[in-house]
Parts: sequence; C-alpha cells; structure tokens
Amino acid sequence: MKYSIFGYLIGEGFRNFFKNKKSTAASLIIMCATMFIFGIFFLIGENINYIMEQVESDQAMQVFINPEATPEQEAELEQKIKSIQYVNTVDYVSKEQALNEVKSWLGESAELLDPYSGEENPFKASYVITLTDLTKNEEVQEQINTFENVSSIQAGNKTVNKLVEIANGVRTATAVILVLLILISVFIISNTIKLTVHARRREISIMKYVGATNGFIRWPFMVEGIIIGVISALISVVILGFTYNFVVGKIVSSSIVNTIGANLLPFNEMISILLTVYILMGIGIGAIGSAISMKKYLEV
Repeated sequence: MKYSIFGYLIGEGFRNFFKNKKSTAASLIIMCATMFIFGIFFLIGENINYIMEQVESDQAMQVFINPEATPEQEAELEQKIKSIQYVNTVDYVSKEQALNEVKSWLGESAELLDPYSGEENPFKASYVITLTDLTKNEEVQEQINTFENVSSIQAGNKTVNKLVEIANGVRTATAVILVLLILISVFIISNTIKLTVHARRREISIMKYVGATNGFIRWPFMVEGIIIGVISALISVVILGFTYNFVVGKIVSSSIVNTIGANLLPFNEMISILLTVYILMGIGIGAIGSAISMKKYLEV
C-alpha cells in the first residue's frame, strides 16, 4: 500500500511536469540561466585558484651553502632541509650551474664571465626550495637558519606575503559571489514555482476539501520541482561545457595563457564536481522552492 502511494506521488510529479508545459518551460529556462551564470563564476573561481596554486608553487627560496662545506656536509644539509614539514622540493644548484645561468642571462656578453670559470668561480652552490604552503615561508627560513653550513638565504618575503594576500582575497571574493548566486537562485526559482502553484490553487483546494493530507498534496509538486532541477542541471552542464571549451580554445590560441605563465583547468577535470553541485542545487532549490511556494495554499 505504501509503495502504491509512493509510486502514485512520484507518477503525479512526472505527470505535472509534462502537463504544465508553459510553467515547466519557464522554470527550466530560468533555472538553466541561473545555473549557467553560477557555473561561469564557479569555473572562473576554480581556474583562478588553479593559477594561483601554479604561481605559488613557482615561488622558491634559495639557500646558499658555505663554500667550505664538504660534499658530505652538503648532503647532510639537504637531508635536514627535506625533513622540514612544509618543504615540497629541494633542487641542488652547483657553482658551475649558477655561473652558466648568469651567462645565459647575459646573452652575447656571456664571454665577460669566462675568466671566472673553474677555481675562480665566485658563485656559491645552493639549494632551491619550494614549499607546500607559502604562508609558512618565514617559519621554514627560521628553521633552515639554525642548520650548519648555511651561508645565507635569498627569498622575496614581501612578494610571497603579497601573493598569499592576493590568493586569499581572490578565494574569498569567489566564495562570496557563489553564495550570493545560490541565494539569488533560490529566490528566483521559488517565485517561479510559486506562479505554477498559484495557477493550480483550485486543484489544491479541491484536494484539501476531499480530505487529502498536506504531504499527499505537497509531494507531487516537490517531485516536479526536483525533476525540473535535475533536468536543468544536466542541460546547464552540457551548455557550459561547450561554452567553456570554446572560450578556453580561443584563449589558448591567443597565447594569453603563455604570457601569464600558467595553464587553465580542462573541463573534464571539473565536470564531476560541477555536476554534483548542479544536481544538489537543482534538487534542493526545486524541493525547497515548491515547499515554500505551497505553504499558504496548504494552511487551513
């Protein structure tokens, strides 16, 4: 019996979806538009975070080794640095590599440094270190300074701190925008569903008069709202996917990404989380919107 009632309510929801074509189409269009805008900001936020992570990972400190240190002492220092909690990578740069790097910067004038090759090389060997968390930059430096055979540390602390502030600001702004869009979505969709319910107020009144419970009346409308939400989610993901791939293709072909030295996320890496968010949004907004919209019609 319970199964029959449940099946009836679900069936009514589907019948309402196909029966009320105008209101259904209006709800689908508005929800798709809202989800599309939400998706645009979501993808922008994800890419900004991804780019900031790439830029952060490129920020490195350089630990110069005492010229008097033996190879064994250098290896010991490397192991100590690697054991620090927030250290990501440690790359050894020899004196010869440092000299060749400066020569590459000088270009045609590199021959000016030829007299400094071999024993006359004035550069120091060093370790180039990247971190898993840039906010721990100064903390890691303090630990390294306690190790033996560390000559000096070169790190743009001001630049790193500014970069961390920018990254946090971008993430906060993106989160606020997404929350606002969700609230706007709930408002728009609930009002759209309210129009549908208002148009069928007579049908609801008749059901009340014949003794139908509030839950029995409410469920078909909630099922209808959930169906609209899920279909809108699927449509929005498809449209957003084509749009995103088209725009990213144009950006890549214009070399903008190469100019800023960062890559953009491919859509297939975000589709799972985006689809999950969309479906949860669609189900939540559809169900809540229907419940809120019907409240006054169910009051005795």
